[in-house]
This record gives sequence, C-alpha cells and structure tokens, in this order.
Amino acid sequence: MSEIDDIRMQVMWNRLISVVEEQAMTLLRTAFSTSVREAGDLSAGVFDPQGQMLAQAVTGTPGHVNTMAEAVLHFIAEIPREEMFEGDTYVTNDPWKGTGHLHDITMVSPSFLNGELVAFFACTAHVVDVGGRGFGADGKSVYEEGIQIPIMKFAERGQVNRDLVRILRQNVREPNQVVGDFYSLAACNDVGHRRLVAMMREIGLTSLAPLGDFIFSRTRAAMLERIAALPKGSWSNAMQTDGYDEPIPLAARITIADDHVAVDFTGCAPVSRWGINVPIIYTKAYASYALKCVVAPDIPNNSASLAFFTVSSPANILNAERPAPVSLRHVLGHMVPDLVLGALSQALPGRILAEGAASLWNIHISVRPVVGGAGRRAEVLMFNSGGMGARPGIDGLAATAFPSGVHTMPIEATEQTGPIVIWRKELRPGSGGDGEFRGGLGQSIEIAAEDGHEFDFSAMFDRISHPARGRNGGEGGAPGSVTLDDGTRMRAKGWQHVPAGRRLKLELPGGGGFGDPGKRKAEAREADQVKGYVTEKSR
Repeated sequence: MSEIDDIRMQVMWNRLISVVEEQAMTLLRTAFSTSVREAGDLSAGVFDPQGQMLAQAVTGTPGHVNTMAEAVLHFIAEIPREEMFEGDTYVTNDPWKGTGHLHDITMVSPSFLNGELVAFFACTAHVVDVGGRGFGADGKSVYEEGIQIPIMKFAERGQVNRDLVRILRQNVREPNQVVGDFYSLAACNDVGHRRLVAMMREIGLTSLAPLGDFIFSRTRAAMLERIAALPKGSWSNAMQTDGYDEPIPLAARITIADDHVAVDFTGCAPVSRWGINVPIIYTKAYASYALKCVVAPDIPNNSASLAFFTVSSPANILNAERPAPVSLRHVLGHMVPDLVLGALSQALPGRILAEGAASLWNIHISVRPVVGGAGRRAEVLMFNSGGMGARPGIDGLAATAFPSGVHTMPIEATEQTGPIVIWRKELRPGSGGDGEFRGGLGQSIEIAAEDGHEFDFSAMFDRISHPARGRNGGEGGAPGSVTLDDGTRMRAKGWQHVPAGRRLKLELPGGGGFGDPGKRKAEAREADQVKGYVTEKSR
C-alpha cells in the first residue's frame, strides 16, 4: 500500500469514528432516562458484516462497549442472514448474550448499501426499569429481576413490533421512559447507518473490507509490539469485597505470554444466592479494559485489540451461569479492574494506581405519597461515585467513576424526575488515603422525600467493610457508610425503607493512597488543608 493509500485509509478511519460519535450523541440527545441522557451510561459502535467491531464511540462505558463487541456475534448467530432486511432493528436484554443484566437494552441494526450488507451498528443503554423486583440485589434468580427479551426483532423493514411494545408497557413501572429509550436506541443506529452510507457513497466504497483490513492489521502490529515489551510470567492477586450478607473473596491470576495476556479467575467465591453475580461476558469486558489501560491505552479499542486478552474462569461469582440473579453485576464487575491491576502491579512495580472506590454507589428510589396522602409516585435512579486511587506521580481523582466512566447526574436533573430533595452533595474531607500521592475523595450525600412522601430505596453499595487499599506504602481510603439522619444504620445492599421526614445519608468511600506518606511534599499537604480536602483528624 502506497503512502497516499495509507493517508486515505487513515482519513476514512477518522470519518468512521466521527460516524459512531454522532451515533452516540443521538442517543444522548434523545434518551428519556437520566441514566443515559445525563450520566452517559451507554455505548455505540460499528461492526463489519462478520460482527467484528471496527470502531466505538468514545462516549460510553467499558462494560457496555466491550460486552457489545461480543454481543453482536450472538445476534448474528441467532438471526439468519436471509431473515435480515433493510430497516431491521434487533433487540435483547439477555444478560448472557448482552451486557450482563436485564436493565441494559442492546440493539443491533444491519446496514445495507445497494442491497448488500456492509455493516452492523450496535448500541446499548441502561433503562430506568424492567419490571420484576426492580434494580436491586434481592432476587433469587434472573426470573425475578424483570422482563427477559430474547434476541428478536424490534423492527422489521422499518415497521416496529407493536406486540413487543405492548408487552413492555404492561411489565414496567415507567412505560413512557422505557419505550422512549427503545425508540432512542433504534434512532441511534439509524443515524449511524445513514452517515455511513453517505460516507461510502461520497468516497466510492462498496465494502468496508479494505478499511477493516487497514484498521485490524495496524492494531495487531501495535498490540504485538506493546505485549512484547512486557515482562513474561504469571502473577496473582486476591481481594475481599463486602458481598450481600457475608464477605466475598475474589482472586485473579494473569499470565503474560509473547503474544497475549491471559486472566484466570479461579479461586473466586461460588455463585451467590443474591443478585450480585456477574456473567462472564461482563467480567471479560472489565478485565480487558483494565489490561488495555496499562498495556495499550492509546491503541484503538476494536476486535483486533481485544483479541489479545483472554479471560477464563470456572463457574463462580464472576462466571455465573443462567438462571443466577445478576441485577447488580456491576458492583463486583467494577471491582475486576482493581483485582487485575493488583496482579499486574507485581509485574510492573511502581506503575499501577492504588485501589479506588471502584463500583458506583447507584441508588434506585421508589417514592410515593404517604398512606392517605396526595402526591405522585416515581422511580428515580441516581449514579454516584467515590474516589479513585492515587496514581504514580499524581493524586487520585475525587468523586470519579473509575472504571465505569459514567457521569454523576446533576442534582437538578435527578430532582425533576420525582418528588425527592437532595439536601447535600459535597466532597467528603479526609476520605482519600494518605500517601506520597493522596487518594481521591468520596462524597457526602443526603436524600429525602418531599413533604407528604416516603420512599423505598435499593442499596447497591460496597467498600463499607473492605475499603480501597493503598499501593507502594500508601494508606487505604476511608470506608463508606449508609445511615439515616437519626443514626440508624442501613444495609449496604437490598431494598429498604426511609419514612417520611427522615433523610438518607450516604458517605461514599475514598481511594487508596500511593507511596510512603512521609514523602508527601509539604506544599501538597498545605494545599489539601487550604482546599478542605483533609480534616483535623486526618492531617
């Protein structure tokens, strides 16, 4: 290939990335749920006719993007090519063929040019409700956790499946929001299709095969170079998490070979009877993300780069098989990067950040008028983040969602969805672990129902009994806590009640510190005090 051809292919690659970015922005702008519109809990990407991911939108979460890379293959296996038509859109929320739990809706649409299949577009988003017990850990099997949609057609030749829409409306608590998000997902793929076809016609392409070869060949060469530079061998790590009613041990072993990195999760706790289990598709997504953050953060994320990471596990809590309850698969799933990075830190000492809060402190609130009172009911979903671990050479980020990357919803956006008031939402002083570089701070949040209302909430919290650990001599981050304003202690997971007039208080965990605290610079400590990042007790 000539230099001019190389440049031309690079330009087309950049155009392809802009196509999927516009695809993702369409979903952000049209989504009904705040978890999508405000938090960016979504993904979007374009795939070749064989189901290999060519490009992903930067907007989105690793758990969605990397599971979607595998999910498209399930759609292709389920729907025969002769039953795919222009104007089709396919859908599922199958946790084992989609993104790990029922609340995520994945849609895939074939893209045709002059009657020939040239690509697939896929997108994923978290919807506010899927029926069942609601978003929480209390289910004993996936059958209790909500409506299950097998891989099927949401639309055929542009005609929406009205029967599916009617079934959805009958099974969810917020039908307008959920059905609205389904249409937003379909529109997202449609925009991607129209932009791709316009690009191909402008350039004169009849197939994406040459561009795909260009993308994948260069990605493979770059990945092989990065892996070749790593030390070879095997390293292990273990950690404890809070679990539902007892601690959950997790274990990982990484092996770096000449041409790949393997992760094995033998030694993790068995499948739980509560909805904190993780399908392997989600475990793979976050294990691969952790490795790529260290090994090749600047190399594009596509099927070629992901192929260098292999993940295996016997049946256990990180490889839960159907029909295990998996609603809160993100809680332990978000711990997977800290688990993997802990092993990798032994191979690359001094280069890996400390542990952080990891899993989001999501809260699902079901608010209603008190008995006999007037008011309105609502389902409110709120995403919150603790602190990141400190990094080599720099303090950890405060109130930042790593590894998920989602945004925290603005208070104003949360309050307008239901009769609740966020009385307090601020950084939590002293929560970051001390070290040469300080861990990121958690948050302090207080939530109450409006006058005349009460609410139930689904707790989805961790790092209360087992806070983030520091690295290279750094101290651990502060643990989290869940209480009412009268001091009543609440559980870390499960549905619970907050009476009218009471406030729910969340103290989010901080990230671990990095390096010997005695080496922290005096000016850094002074800055912490001036900014209020530390308390008298923690100085």
